Amino acid sequence: MIGVFGGSGFYSLIEKHETKEVSTPFGTPSSPLNFGDIYGKKVYFMARHGDGHALPPHKIPYKANLWAMKQCGVKRILAPAAVGSLKHDIKPGTFVIPDQLINFTSGRDDTYYGGMNELPDLSQVTHVSMAEPYCPKLSDILGETFKELDMPFRMGGTIIVIQGPRFATKAESGFYQKHGDVINMTQYPECVLARELEMCYANISLVTDYDAGLGIHRAVSADEVLRVFKENNEKLKQIILTAIGKVDYDDCKCMHALEGARF
Repeated sequence: MIGVFGGSGFYSLIEKHETKEVSTPFGTPSSPLNFGDIYGKKVYFMARHGDGHALPPHKIPYKANLWAMKQCGVKRILAPAAVGSLKHDIKPGTFVIPDQLINFTSGRDDTYYGGMNELPDLSQVTHVSMAEPYCPKLSDILGETFKELDMPFRMGGTIIVIQGPRFATKAESGFYQKHGDVINMTQYPECVLARELEMCYANISLVTDYDAGLGIHRAVSADEVLRVFKENNEKLKQIILTAIGKVDYDDCKCMHALEGARF
């Protein structure tokens, strides 16, 4: 089964769907799960920010969201997200399939392991490898999809993840430019939690704006982010729907992430 998280401006995917309310040991997910069949595969969709974009990035119940997906049998996650550009040559409207991530968030609950006595399987200290935060197989499928649809995209890149909900200062943005290609507020700990649950996870970043520190562009605004995302929403849905039809592998190293992760 395949799961899809909808980000800013992306609140639905499956036309004919059923809705499922899921409870988890980690609280209530951002929204109910919509599920249906796409190319003969069962797909679950969840709005990451909740119905009506009610949840800011630092308040998203990431642990409940990923647990709900896993509980429904999801093994692979496609996770589109709005991002800002940290490079002049990565223009708004560009799609990026990242392969690395640097976390600058703070205080987010970012692991399932080592704390919940009522869930004995999660009580053991676990050190999951995040050397490759994004699933290479799923990312390659996304790359093949872009080529098939003849849509321009950038393969590879580093996402800087900041706490939010505010945008970066010019000085912060200048610092982030030295380390990353695009900037976002939700990729961490979403991708880490997926790995801890041994699910494949890949991101499609849609660049909605230039970040403040590039020097020649106006300050970032939420209105601008949403406008560019809406302009590209149908393209994004086409990419995801086509990619779902291509997902046909049975095994991946992501599905064995806990092997060797414990002392």
